[in-house]
Amino acid sequence: MTEISHRYLRVAEYLENEVGFEKWSRCHYPGLRYNITTTNMLNPVTYHVKGGELEGVVDIFNKTCTCKEFDIDKLPCVHAIAAAHHAQVSVYSPVSPYYTKEYYALAYGETIYPVGSQSQWDIPNEVTTRVVLPREVKERKRGRPKTSRFPSVGEFRKRKNRCGKCGAYGHYKKKCNSQTGST
Repeated sequence: MTEISHRYLRVAEYLENEVGFEKWSRCHYPGLRYNITTTNMLNPVTYHVKGGELEGVVDIFNKTCTCKEFDIDKLPCVHAIAAAHHAQVSVYSPVSPYYTKEYYALAYGETIYPVGSQSQWDIPNEVTTRVVLPREVKERKRGRPKTSRFPSVGEFRKRKNRCGKCGAYGHYKKKCNSQTGST
């Protein structure tokens, strides 16, 4: 924050007084933000799994892993399985209940009716009479579209032409109006 306040005083005042540290700084956020732990301490239920190409931080009881496979699929990834073995926890306990027989039976317990052919559909008049126009298409110019962007750190933009006669930028020797220099 000191570096920001030295460079941009108004920005630093805005971040400190109006926004608050917990809204823009991960280390001040009270919980998990974007599934990233905000503390450097590892609690007893968190395991750092290493081995070959495997590497991840697993929390078996909250069912999360840094590889995100455990979070998305709700099935234990290889890191979670290794952590469960180490914690002497059943490998099946971190599995989401969505993968159980009970949930499967609930999902397919009711009758699922087929849609039928299109001639049998009952479509209201307000839907059939509605006119839907295609979106407006702008005519595109030939070639690759030009984009304006900010250069990255260490990247330089192409400079304008430098005159060989007067040394100024923006024109070249043939178009130079300067009276100085040799011809």
